[in-house]
Amino acid sequence: MTPSKLYEIIEQEADTVKTNGNSYQFLFNESILICVFDENANRMRIISPIVEREKIGEEELLNALVANFHSALDVKYALSDEILWSVYTHPLKELSEAQVIDAIQQVYAAAITFGSSYSSTNLVFPGNTKKIEKPKPKILKKI
Repeated sequence: MTPSKLYEIIEQEADTVKTNGNSYQFLFNESILICVFDENANRMRIISPIVEREKIGEEELLNALVANFHSALDVKYALSDEILWSVYTHPLKELSEAQVIDAIQQVYAAAITFGSSYSSTNLVFPGNTKKIEKPKPKILKKI
């Protein structure tokens, strides 16, 4: 994959695309996504901002961590600069066209399902996928 080929794929999938150095900002189904790449480091990431950290509680963060293991498959939830993001990372050169398209769809899905199913696809890895709830206070019994 090259930056120019990456741009072509994004342009085909996106509603609009703006370039800024080594990044492409684009709209996909009215959501903002950003693709950042570094040819020298052979890395790229597609990200989407979800919510400011101060606007969510601990439960949502814990649910995102559970989802990173079970339902956010190739995408992960991450916190940076007090913003929660949906993030897909991959080596740039080894990236295929199908992977770029899938990455865009998964980043978008993880962003819009935050707070509900916390998922990037319909697949879920088995295991304890229960969302974390606040523990109920212990009731002291009389002796």
